[in-house]
This record gives sequence, structure tokens and C-alpha cells, in this order.
Amino acid sequence: MFFKLTPTTGQPLYLQLMQQIRHAAESGALQDGDQLPGIRTLAEELVVSPNTVVKAYSELEHEGLLELRQGSGAFVTVKRRARSRTDDVHEARRRVGELIHALREEGLREDEIRRVFEAELLHATEVVRR
Repeated sequence: MFFKLTPTTGQPLYLQLMQQIRHAAESGALQDGDQLPGIRTLAEELVVSPNTVVKAYSELEHEGLLELRQGSGAFVTVKRRARSRTDDVHEARRRVGELIHALREEGLREDEIRRVFEAELLHATEVVRR
């Protein structure tokens, strides 16, 4: 597995590593049960502090994407995460549906609702980049 961190982006290195591991799992490059490199090994390959890898692995374990086994390493748990993600998306769709219904009741048209959603998504992305 090849990960590449870019210190000049302004984004914390552990977040970059988390995003790359997530992407590898979502794209199928990492499969359920795959073992990730050890903390020291990966830290040396990426030329970062082991604490950076520990933080990324710990956060991903908290999200349910990794399982950390003392003395054995970090293992991908895609199936559990996929179920959890499916539940999250289902709940989000339900909530968005309720909001759209309420906005229609208030008299907003489809195109107005769409523009509001797109504007808010764009604004949220801009806030995150700052």
C-alpha cells in the first residue's frame, strides 16, 4: 500500500493519511481483513512521527474502519463500516426528505430548494478549506 503525505497543503498529516486509507477502502484497494503496515514501519516510510500514524489509526478505529489488535496491528473492517455507512446515508435521506417537504409546505419551488442546498454545500466546503 502506498500513501503520500504533503506537508505543504496546510492540512494535518494524520487527516491526509486518514483520507487516503478511507479512499483505499472505499475504492476496493483495501479489502475487509487486510492488514495495514505497522505504526513504526509506516511512519518511517512516510517520514513522519509515529504519533501521526497512531492518531490516524485511532481515529479510523473510532469510525469503525479499522480494528486495532494489540501486538498484531491494524486491520480493515470494511463490511462493518459499509453497513454503518448505509444506515447513515438512509438516515440522512430521511432527514433531507423531511426538510424538503417542510420547505415545499412553506412555498419554495424545486429549483429554489435545489439552489439553497447547492449554496449551503458550497459554503460548507469553503469554510472547511479556510
